[in-house]
Amino acid sequence: MSFLDTERDTCEVLLPGLLKKLGEFPLMELERRGGPGIGLFREAGGPGLVVPKTYHGLGASALQAVRVTRAMAAQAPSLAVATTMHQFSVAGLVALARANVGFEWMLLEAVATDRRLVASGFAEGHAGRGILTPTMTARRDGANWRVTGAKRPCSLSASMDLLTASVAVPTEDGGTRLGVVLIPAGSPGITIEPFWASSVLTGAESDAVLLDDVEVHPDLFVYPEIALDGQLDDLQTVGFVWFQLLVTACYLGVASALVERAITRGRGPATDRADVATAVQGAAIMLDGAARSLDDGDGGNDALGRALVVRFAAANAIATAVRGAVDLLGGMAFISSPDVAYLAAASHAVAFHPPSRASVANELTNWLAGQPLVLS
Repeated sequence: MSFLDTERDTCEVLLPGLLKKLGEFPLMELERRGGPGIGLFREAGGPGLVVPKTYHGLGASALQAVRVTRAMAAQAPSLAVATTMHQFSVAGLVALARANVGFEWMLLEAVATDRRLVASGFAEGHAGRGILTPTMTARRDGANWRVTGAKRPCSLSASMDLLTASVAVPTEDGGTRLGVVLIPAGSPGITIEPFWASSVLTGAESDAVLLDDVEVHPDLFVYPEIALDGQLDDLQTVGFVWFQLLVTACYLGVASALVERAITRGRGPATDRADVATAVQGAAIMLDGAARSLDDGDGGNDALGRALVVRFAAANAIATAVRGAVDLLGGMAFISSPDVAYLAAASHAVAFHPPSRASVANELTNWLAGQPLVLS
């Protein structure tokens, strides 16, 4: 078995032909703004990847989803990052549908059969803001709500069909509660503005999505429960576990692309090539184990703690593997093509997704000491 064969075989079974079509384009063409990746993903049926077969989706397990994501990321990092936001949002809808909360089954069927893409408007890119602290607000307007706010950055901003977002909803006692809302992307009052100025991961369409008094029916709101000790409800926790696992798979895939190049070129001592391969493969095995646990029904508070441990440990492995792979590839590989420098730069973004290591260090160590994991 060759490096990445398991991931690529999984992707071919679920999304036949996608990797081959992506392979027809140079890396930098796939990574540019408006590149072909997202369209090819949609054509391959990717929006329905984690939608259960009951709702006409592909029914991928968490294990299959992380493997597909790693395979895509090794070929088209921006595509993997953008569609991770879709998959974790859809996984949340699946959890709601299984709990028989309401209309979610209709949305899942639409996502799968009409190949609709769902963007995520949860965490903001601001230091010091909690991942459960929404910047969007809602106000009553007769029987409906009006939502105002912004998500910067928001992946899939140019291609989304639906937007999920966290919203501060006023309560009768004058306070607010956390709400999660699903909004059609074509709703009046939604605009897109340029935001992503970096040349790295531009193809993920991570620009600003602005909402100005957007009308939303109350049936499109869900209210996750936050316990007095700060723990999320089970449905919200499952979504966060999915997010951590998929984001980890993205950047393991990016690192894997560099490691695969180093193995193929065969430069440097075999021990060094084995070291970089072991770093990413070890992290991949760890990630597979966490995904299997989620498939087995372990999506509670401890699962979230383990998912964070996996992500942060994988981030260390990614840094080691990328540094070693770049050294093995050498200066001429770096000079002769933009791919090596681009992949190395893209791998660093594993640290930028919420929650950051520093923001949850105390909570994580408390969890490791036996307390519940509390996120804010």
